[in-house]
Amino acid sequence: MYSPSGGPDAPQNHPARPARDGRPLHAAALKFFWGPMDCGKSTMALQMNYNHARQGRRGLVTTRIDRSLGPQVTTRIGLAHEAIEVTEDLDLRALVRGRRAEGLKVDYLICDEACFYTVEHVEQMAELVDDYDVDVFAFGLASDFRSCLFPAAQRLFELADEVARIQVEVLCWCGREGLLNARVVDGAVAREGQQVVIGDTVVSAEVRYQVLCRRHHRTGDLGPRG
Repeated sequence: MYSPSGGPDAPQNHPARPARDGRPLHAAALKFFWGPMDCGKSTMALQMNYNHARQGRRGLVTTRIDRSLGPQVTTRIGLAHEAIEVTEDLDLRALVRGRRAEGLKVDYLICDEACFYTVEHVEQMAELVDDYDVDVFAFGLASDFRSCLFPAAQRLFELADEVARIQVEVLCWCGREGLLNARVVDGAVAREGQQVVIGDTVVSAEVRYQVLCRRHHRTGDLGPRG
């Protein structure tokens, strides 16, 4: 679990002074960007990585259960970037320590699909910010197909310095704002099942997902083309 004192490998606290990239030390933050499917979370994650890298900062891109089922961040508009796959037993702090031991800078982490990380991973993110001065930018869904918060997302809401809903509007078939991610199996909205099941948004998929407004998520109405 998260320890305010850090670990033996964590840097010791000292008065803030400018870092080599111009930012003051101990100004790192944990930020969580969330929204429903198709709102551009992964696209924003890659843009964030690009913006920081072009200013000379060095970061790591991580993901868990990307739709491609590979160690990369992919987007529905065709962008992709290689990434480190976050497994159950991966320690994000050890990952950063290892890179730094090799003489590599790690100024920030981009954590895509953060809703699928474990709660322990979120605790590690907080420790990286507080004790290692590493910015952590997490991107993911807030709730699952039942409209219940993912455990990692809930912990991010509780711990993050900043929480922002991504502003790209996603619409339900009826024209209202899409809020919830429905899992569709055999043409009907599923109400039971494992919390994480890989699917797509195309109608032909065996398991697919569709963004709905609250009203139509509650009634299970997929619309005239559902």
